[in-house]
Amino acid sequence: MKINIAAGALCAAIAASCWTPPAAADAFPQRAVTLIVPFAPGGSVDIAARLISDAWGRALGQSVVVENRAGASGNIGMAAVARAEPNGYTLAVNTMSLAINPALFQNMPFDTRKDLRSVGTIGTSQHVLTVTNSLPVANVGELLAYVRARPANDLSFGSAGTGSTFHMAAELFKSVSKTQILHVPYKGGGPAMVDTISGQVQMSFPVLSAAKPQVDGNKLKALGVTGTTRSPLLPDVPTIAESGLPGYEFNTWFVISAPAGTPQAVIDTLNAKLEQALRSPELAQRMGREGFDPLISSPAKTDAMVAAEMTRWAGIVKDAGIQAN
Repeated sequence: MKINIAAGALCAAIAASCWTPPAAADAFPQRAVTLIVPFAPGGSVDIAARLISDAWGRALGQSVVVENRAGASGNIGMAAVARAEPNGYTLAVNTMSLAINPALFQNMPFDTRKDLRSVGTIGTSQHVLTVTNSLPVANVGELLAYVRARPANDLSFGSAGTGSTFHMAAELFKSVSKTQILHVPYKGGGPAMVDTISGQVQMSFPVLSAAKPQVDGNKLKALGVTGTTRSPLLPDVPTIAESGLPGYEFNTWFVISAPAGTPQAVIDTLNAKLEQALRSPELAQRMGREGFDPLISSPAKTDAMVAAEMTRWAGIVKDAGIQAN
């Protein structure tokens, strides 16, 4: 009997030493997080993802691995996230196409409101209204006078593709100024900028970081930045609003999305660690050099922003008669 009691005590001791508290077993994250970029490498969304991944990974205590899944104006990558297991390990970073595409595509492979939920924001970035050097204008006011003195669609602007932020910045410009300028879509912002330099198209709205070398090298004229304040990257370039088109404002935003059904505790952890990363002075400096301004927001506020942007751009897309290619 004494032997049985001793054996039972030994087994109990071994079991206690091997037991893991439920809280530790359920801790998040326990492995790397995949951050899907639904566009090709090198664009603004890809840059935003790679800027945040290291700092966010350090805050989480796990790697954040960036994976590009391009196609269908971002819909392929976002659909993959919408269908992923809602455990916080598969996320997406996207820009305004998240709000614009539902108005452009008749058959979306996912429902932005039902299939995704926001983790938070990364930041915002401005674009720049650039024109070919041969165009005889020096500011936005002169450009508008030049456009209005010519037949409709006599001038053209290049974009990174239908529904891209390049495109939408220009469509908002047309809407606010009530002008007609021909849209020429390209397969990327680089080719659009090259043809603006050569004069094949007269205008384009590249992102700040891409435009700066061309403007500094006098290959393009910058007439205005699209935000409400001037940018440190191009401090001598006024905003479009102050240069001749009051009421114009366009800032590209970047958000992190998770599959719907992701537990609130996981969303809260991801958001808290994202905020921790964005408050890093080192990361803020790196983002600034690329033309990004950090933006911190809660999941609920981010969801509300995306919903409001969907309504806003649905009206602009409808009024302009824009359809996906």
